[in-house]
Amino acid sequence: MYKVIETETYQKELRKWSKADIEAAKKISQKLAINPFVGDPLSYPFLREKRVKEKRIYFLVYGDLKLVLVVATSGKDDQQSTINYLKNNLGEFKILAEHISKRLF
Repeated sequence: MYKVIETETYQKELRKWSKADIEAAKKISQKLAINPFVGDPLSYPFLREKRVKEKRIYFLVYGDLKLVLVVATSGKDDQQSTINYLKNNLGEFKILAEHISKRLF
């Protein structure tokens, strides 16, 4: 089992979604704990997205830490800019994941 951690940014973005879509997102988080490699890979096998209707949830899988970091959402219009942001900040996300892992385990 993987520990699924949602960043503050993700949680803030999720609050803008409809109640039904938020429930769907929560189910995705539960599934990620069991199988973190659901969804589509984005340039790297550990950077992935999962769709909820026309929206996307982005997450990073850290197998060595047994941790999934759910980091952002986007719509189709800002999909590429969100992906570019994530790819440009992979190092910072790794540091965050390691920090969280040390606190949890």
